[in-house]
Amino acid sequence: MPETGLTSDDFTQAHDPFALFRQWLDDAVESEINDPTAMALATVDPEGLPDVRMVLLKDFDTRGFVFYTNFESAKGRELLATKKAALCLHWKSLRRQIRVRGAVEIVSDAEADEYYASRPRGSRIGAWASRQSRPLESRYALEKAVARVTAQYPLGDIPRPPHWSGFRIRPLQIEFWHDRPFRLHDRLEFRRTDLAGDWQRAQLYP
Repeated sequence: MPETGLTSDDFTQAHDPFALFRQWLDDAVESEINDPTAMALATVDPEGLPDVRMVLLKDFDTRGFVFYTNFESAKGRELLATKKAALCLHWKSLRRQIRVRGAVEIVSDAEADEYYASRPRGSRIGAWASRQSRPLESRYALEKAVARVTAQYPLGDIPRPPHWSGFRIRPLQIEFWHDRPFRLHDRLEFRRTDLAGDWQRAQLYP
């Protein structure tokens, strides 16, 4: 297991959830074989039925956790409607998990433009070609859409679609979990009542 400064026994003494998150994410980048930034994103639809899927964490700081998507997708519509979400990152090689719950905001245009410009050209074309989450009559229809956008932008810059941007999950609750023998796990929760409030920390029964 990578050196972390805090062992599995003493991470529960941490007082800064974002510093601890950075430490655990750095460990995961070293140990996980594939997609250490993968996280489950949970939302609810208009009927209150939960929905969950995997997305990739693209940035985080003390404001929150950022990922990008098509706003016309199922998750985009649900996030815009409720402005609430939950995340879960699980790193099997480290036997660690982090859960996040909080409010949702849209990232700035400058943030979205910068990240979009960093994506591979094919991914930028795909953001225009894919009508994400809606019925697809055939694979050929998708390939035609990709070809059409490719012809539209054969060279140079590909602008960011107006329906494609990022969400920031601003946490009200962050829980760190570490596997221990006999299911006597370590759990450390940080919670605040509002986004400007101070964090309250507590260890939880497994």
